[in-house]
Amino acid sequence: MATSDATHVLMTGATGTLGRALAPRLEQAGVRVTGVASADADVRDGGAVHRLVAAHAPDVVLHAAAYTDVAGAEHDRATCWDVNVAGTRHVADAARAAGARLVHVSSDYVFWGGEDRPPGGYRETDPPGPVRNTYALTKLAAEEAARRAPDALIVRTSFRPDAWPHPTAFTDLFTSQDYVDVIADLLTDVVRHHADVGNDGTEGAGHDVLHVATERKSVFDLVRRRTPGVAPGVRADAPVALPADVSLNTDRLAALRAAWRAAEAAA
Repeated sequence: MATSDATHVLMTGATGTLGRALAPRLEQAGVRVTGVASADADVRDGGAVHRLVAAHAPDVVLHAAAYTDVAGAEHDRATCWDVNVAGTRHVADAARAAGARLVHVSSDYVFWGGEDRPPGGYRETDPPGPVRNTYALTKLAAEEAARRAPDALIVRTSFRPDAWPHPTAFTDLFTSQDYVDVIADLLTDVVRHHADVGNDGTEGAGHDVLHVATERKSVFDLVRRRTPGVAPGVRADAPVALPADVSLNTDRLAALRAAWRAAEAAA
């Protein structure tokens, strides 16, 4: 199992929720990180993105920048599309031109998560779509844009910050998301060992897709772990259509992490 402690990672979205949690963890693990934000290069500006990536010459481009306001996307579809789809296209093309591997952060919302089939427990090889809302559409299209980069690794995940900003949380929306510190720890492992992902020989695994999440639970159950006073709510109260169950199967991640731990213990 190869490790990538000496890898130079250029991370977009460095000032976002995920970027702020992930960068120090990667650096503590020995990974060299250059974090960039929209002030450095707006992902919607293809020329600026190409110049930035070329100037830093990274081994890996970790694309964490995204428009993530699910409800807001319904009122600002153009911006959501430009950031999530056109922006990913620009980052993928820049990574390809620089000879860097693209690690693209995607979402569990690429799945329908509905009642017309047993929902949840989605594997990397399950077909995504159809989608519920504009945000989900852009994240699904962004996965195809990411594949413009050779050997791109698409990481489907879901996370939330510690502070829950709403008085209620949904009891009827099931997910494998977790708090950003938990997901950042898992992603640190994946980035360090990215060279093994896609080359692990796992039968039936999507060679360019990996689900990075935790166990299935309702959003309500997750939120009350750190916000005990939250009240129960239901999806019907949301201002945008939401899935019932987009929990992810993480068997492949578990197998990879077990192998990495075993290799490190034997070293």
